[in-house]
Amino acid sequence: MAVIGFIGSGLVGSAVARRALAAGHQVVMSNSRGTRSLARLVREFGPAARAATPGEAATVADLVVLAIPYGKFPRLPRDELTGRIVLDACNYLPYRDGRDRAIDEGRTSTAEVLAQRLPYSTIVKGLNTIAAGQILADATPPGTPNRRAIPIAGDDIIAKQIVARFIDDLGFDAVDAGPLSGGRGPHFDPRTAWQPPLTAPALAAALT
Repeated sequence: MAVIGFIGSGLVGSAVARRALAAGHQVVMSNSRGTRSLARLVREFGPAARAATPGEAATVADLVVLAIPYGKFPRLPRDELTGRIVLDACNYLPYRDGRDRAIDEGRTSTAEVLAQRLPYSTIVKGLNTIAAGQILADATPPGTPNRRAIPIAGDDIIAKQIVARFIDDLGFDAVDAGPLSGGRGPHFDPRTAWQPPLTAPALAAALT
């Protein structure tokens, strides 16, 4: 059992939290609107969930799931995220976040920008290629035939192993797509990532 901190409690954050709770983890939910806005959600989640500020969620977490708009990165609690593994489930959407030329030109990715903003955190990219409803509907136990796979990318091997185990707990196979710069690839691009679900062997083959 681990404590999973959530910065962002919208559709994706809440769906991941539900699956984490089902796997026996504790969750600490936060958002930009304050703890009162989360009261109904944490009551629904039960005693293994509580609401906190983003900084508090980061401080107590064994793993932090980041599920916020890319444009809100400047508001992140940098100090409290020091030393934490951060699972970046965010997507860059120009119509919502404004234009970022470096991302548009393929010279960087949201995860790499995040790593620059949080130099003392360990960033792993993942869970940005699956819709919230699919997180709940497509989850299956380990060993299930044709289990859906999720790509992850990061520069720290241990952090990727921790994230891969968490994704397995959620109900999916994790496939290592290489270093954090791999997040620039089409399998992490929200414009192309909403492909038909792939199994781990099929996703691994597609990444080569």
